[in-house]
Amino acid sequence: MSRARKPDWLKSRPPSGREFAGIRETLREHDLHTVCEEANCPNLGECWSGRDGSDGSGQTDAGGTATFMLLGDRCSRACNFCDVKTGGMEPLDPDEPENVASAIAEIGLDYVVLTSVDRDDLPDQGAGHFAETIRAIKARHPGILVEVLIPDFRGERRLVQKIIDAEPDVIAHNVETVERLQFPVRDRRAGYAQSLSVLEYVERKSDIYTKTSIMLGHGEYDHEVYQTLADLRERGVDIVTLGQYLRPSRDHLEVRRYDHPDKYETWRRVAEEELGFLYCASGPMVRSSYKAGELFVDAVLREGKSVAAARADARRTRSQQTES
Repeated sequence: MSRARKPDWLKSRPPSGREFAGIRETLREHDLHTVCEEANCPNLGECWSGRDGSDGSGQTDAGGTATFMLLGDRCSRACNFCDVKTGGMEPLDPDEPENVASAIAEIGLDYVVLTSVDRDDLPDQGAGHFAETIRAIKARHPGILVEVLIPDFRGERRLVQKIIDAEPDVIAHNVETVERLQFPVRDRRAGYAQSLSVLEYVERKSDIYTKTSIMLGHGEYDHEVYQTLADLRERGVDIVTLGQYLRPSRDHLEVRRYDHPDKYETWRRVAEEELGFLYCASGPMVRSSYKAGELFVDAVLREGKSVAAARADARRTRSQQTES
């Protein structure tokens, strides 16, 4: 398959504005990292400046949003789509959990996303540090909603359980791509079955929302995307996001295809109306920590609705759609 040319309609806004500058200054003061910067996210300017999204959802956010990256800024894995630095692992910062909690207070967030690099070099792969950060945030901000985007912890359930026990509101883990393309897209220590098992374990062992993300543009076929979505629903995943892979540098995998926004809308309908995901954010510039998904979870949880109730509502809606 030949290399694709970037279409004119695929554009992102450069970072700017008072909110953007304020978040960046706060992060520097607390010596914190964000995946927004480390992974060169195309939505950095939009999210940090609190501007309306480009996914066509019509949802807006009054304030800035940032996704905090824990466990340092260097990853023990080398996935071929990711721009985060690899190797040269450093000791964990014991002050990071409290620093993150303090930064959240200064920025004024009521929904926070935590993610991390992979730390295969650590005995517990960083799960304990991750859980400590969740608890520090919840202790200081009881009303805040916390979403975590976790590594696979090499499939070790006792480590996934540490995250569950810390009681975040959403647990996300990204399957990234279809089964056939797991390598070369992901590091060989990752894997399709391993990621599905992590998501299924969270769904079976908790009443916490589960979420995942799929990148399109690596050369996957439509039937493979559909099968991936079906596999995820079979494991009980609640929320899915689909977005366009963008090549960070010449050292990373080439983009094989750019899908038009209309195609992403088709996948959103398939995910929500046919397969039954509670919510799907789908668009070229959508990423796993995209604001549309956050707004959905925020609205449901702040209504006081349980995960089980939200799932029941979704089943009733699908039943009514089928009958009509």
